[in-house]
Amino acid sequence: MASSTSSMLSMSEDIRIVSLPNIKRDLLLAIKQCNARGLLHSVKWAAELSYALSSIKASTPKEEEIDSEFLKELDEYTLSKSYFDLKEYDRASYFVAKCKNPTAYFLHMYARYLSGEKKKYDEMPDPLGHLEHTDLKNESLKTLRIELSQKHSKDELDGYCMYLYGVVLKKLGLFTEAVKILVESVRKAPLHWGGWLELSSLVSDKVMLMNLSLPNHWIKEFFIAHTFLELQMNEEALKMYSNLKEMGFYKSVYLKAEIAIATHNMRDADIAVPLFAELQEADPYMLDNMDIYSNLLYVKEMKPELGYLAHKCVEIDKYRVETAHVIGNFYSLRSQHEKAVLYFQRALKLNPQYLAAWTLMGHEYMEMKNTSAAIQAYRQAIDVNRRDYRAWYGLGQTYEILKMPFYCLYYYKQAQQLRPNDSRMLVALGECYEKLERIQEAKKCYWRAYSVGDVEDQALIKLAKVHENLKEDDQAATFYTKFVEHAEIMGSIETEDRGHAYLFLANYHIKNNQLEEASTYAHKCCLYNETKEEGKSILRQISNLRATSEVATDPSNKPESTNQQPSTANENTPLKGSVVPMDLSVIP
Repeated sequence: MASSTSSMLSMSEDIRIVSLPNIKRDLLLAIKQCNARGLLHSVKWAAELSYALSSIKASTPKEEEIDSEFLKELDEYTLSKSYFDLKEYDRASYFVAKCKNPTAYFLHMYARYLSGEKKKYDEMPDPLGHLEHTDLKNESLKTLRIELSQKHSKDELDGYCMYLYGVVLKKLGLFTEAVKILVESVRKAPLHWGGWLELSSLVSDKVMLMNLSLPNHWIKEFFIAHTFLELQMNEEALKMYSNLKEMGFYKSVYLKAEIAIATHNMRDADIAVPLFAELQEADPYMLDNMDIYSNLLYVKEMKPELGYLAHKCVEIDKYRVETAHVIGNFYSLRSQHEKAVLYFQRALKLNPQYLAAWTLMGHEYMEMKNTSAAIQAYRQAIDVNRRDYRAWYGLGQTYEILKMPFYCLYYYKQAQQLRPNDSRMLVALGECYEKLERIQEAKKCYWRAYSVGDVEDQALIKLAKVHENLKEDDQAATFYTKFVEHAEIMGSIETEDRGHAYLFLANYHIKNNQLEEASTYAHKCCLYNETKEEGKSILRQISNLRATSEVATDPSNKPESTNQQPSTANENTPLKGSVVPMDLSVIP
């Protein structure tokens, strides 16, 4: 951990050395290079960052050498690019098939790849049909891999073509090879944000991230922060994004969005909602990340705000996946689950790789008691992104309903590994272990959930009940006491669990002859319908015990002579001079 921390510090120092004018120059160059190759999302990212530095004057760019080969092929390239922009990918690929310039060659190969992807999705049936979209393959992938592999072996690929080679390998499931190629890609073309994003999607943990041989470039700081966010290391991501804001990117809408997402991931809705509202003010026609904003409004049950957001998204662009997502959440909050499913399906028709729609559609099918459809939706979400803990957790819940605890355990474990400090995952895992009678593992999970901060206040009561079932009364009393103290401080809603806890503690203290504590908890038992009668019974018992105790210690009741026989009266028989039992008629 120490070495990784020092690496992080060195990264921050590296970017501080680079001046903002030089970063602005790099961003303008990235816009030019990516636009020439049709990499529009990377153009958008660089343009947004450049706009955030609008007050900075770019340093003088280096003079580019004029490529005579490119000038000879300029007409073919220009025609191909015009078709590419109109999404006529086969035509675009055809007219630059014989070009040798790296830019034109990339356009040729990229157009072939996108054509295959488009045809794959055109053949895809309705979402959640009998044929899953993962059964459909891009038929051009294997051919592209062979051609790019031959070029790579001859060292004839530039950074952008290396990126495409890495994407092809990733699509074919060759993840180890894809990581190596994508690292090579960002070393050759560090200004291409798309290459960094593809590499980030393949990073499985922090150790792997720190072991990557990345170039010492200012853009690496953005990559590390984004990967932390993807790995649910939200606090680390927030620190890095805060540093970037301080260094001059405080106007960046991208950074503001990432900070809002990190806050959302930390389940701090009260802070995240105003952050997304600020984003809307800064860019009122932006639809990016509005789906996440709608999730927050859904969790907070802010119906008017969610309805307003849905209407606004429809006005901007009714055929964006984010718009369909927002409307789906709106109907789900109104418990109109069939309509919610329709809009999540619309989002998937627009983009079958849209992860959130698969996961939320699984949730909706769970609400509709359609477990088979829910399982299929969750599995599709995992196929799109194996780091989606919500899909793993949803599968665990589904198999729990189906009473298949071993399947349930597997999926909960996957979710917990992705969110190791999320108490909900730990409590679910503990419940699963308990059903499998693996009590020691269950106790560890509940204790861990309590230690990391139990957001649903379930860990302590479950841990106490486990100890109670094992007849470990001392430990159970400790956890029941902590549970009721926390519930009373937080002003939690009165629950059956609290009544049970008071009842156990009353009995426990009677056994240990601690009548004052027992009386306190017995009175609290009487506040709950489930434990009222037991509470009254305990209070009578306490009254009798106190009476017997006082009689035994009263000097006036001692025998007058040593020859006097002891009383044969039953100990529960009221004695003359004893304390009158408590009047329980006033207890509700």
